[in-house]
Amino acid sequence: MDVDRVMQRLNPAVAWLLRSPLRPLLDWGLMLVTVTGRRSGRVYTIPVGYQRDGDALVVLVSKPSRKQWWRNYRDRRPIDVWLRGRAQHGQAMAVVSRSPAFRDAIERTLSRVPGLGRQFGIAYDRRIGLTDAQLAVVAHAAVVVRIDLDG
Repeated sequence: MDVDRVMQRLNPAVAWLLRSPLRPLLDWGLMLVTVTGRRSGRVYTIPVGYQRDGDALVVLVSKPSRKQWWRNYRDRRPIDVWLRGRAQHGQAMAVVSRSPAFRDAIERTLSRVPGLGRQFGIAYDRRIGLTDAQLAVVAHAAVVVRIDLDG
């Protein structure tokens, strides 16, 4: 089963839930990002998984070739998020895949949700950690976007 395709169909319902009083069911690991296309100027709001990294948010984008939103953040740009029932603003940028920040984001995500490794074709083991070979596989199959929130 392709989790991304299933989630894409569920996005409107998930977005509704994240804005509703029922949001605590999902907002522990999901938020909404509002993206304005660089070229089209169209505004999109989509649910994404995230994790905290201090004052920043880290989003792991799986199957990035199928998704467009993250491409707006190859350079640092403003972004709006709906996080835990509140609108917030920040600056987002895709993390370079060969950087220590990329490795750290992947390692933290997989240590929190080890089964996610299957989505990238790896068998992540918390006891061993992320190997260089696994990192290379994930670097071709994922993008990390870091969001530094304002204030």
